Amino acid sequence: MKIYVARHGQNEDNAAGILNGHRDKRLTPLGRQQAIVLGHTIKELGIFPDKVEVSPLGRAIETAIIAGFTRHFVEPGLIERDFGSMTGKLISEIKTLCAPDIIETELITYFLNVPGAETFPVLLERAKREIQRMKDDPYGTRLLFTHGDFGKMLYCAYYDLDWMSCL
Repeated sequence: MKIYVARHGQNEDNAAGILNGHRDKRLTPLGRQQAIVLGHTIKELGIFPDKVEVSPLGRAIETAIIAGFTRHFVEPGLIERDFGSMTGKLISEIKTLCAPDIIETELITYFLNVPGAETFPVLLERAKREIQRMKDDPYGTRLLFTHGDFGKMLYCAYYDLDWMSCL
């Protein structure tokens, strides 16, 4: 089984520096252009998936369609991490609102434990269930249109890694 994971294009929340989680803003013009380029790149790489699966959020569905994958299956388990009380907050507020319960990388600051949010261990368990679901399904090569945090946990689940090693 081969799995290719694609993140959706830039949406309005991404452009505004807002944590979207389950919020569902549309792609920006840049996000639509990214989806076009993604579609061309997938074809240039010779990736011809047997099954295309998308998160139920519009930004992932829109990316798949613009990339040329109009025939796809919506899979609820591919949805982005639930950001709980951080949903709709500015990314720049993560340190102020969540410290010391954060992990800072070179590019991203992750919040770990906020009310109503999926923790990374819980997200990893969901990713493991999705990998198992795919293994139990008869399709071979898959292309998934999903989200940043969940895509990282899919990688960890596929390679049996600890969640912290994928941030």
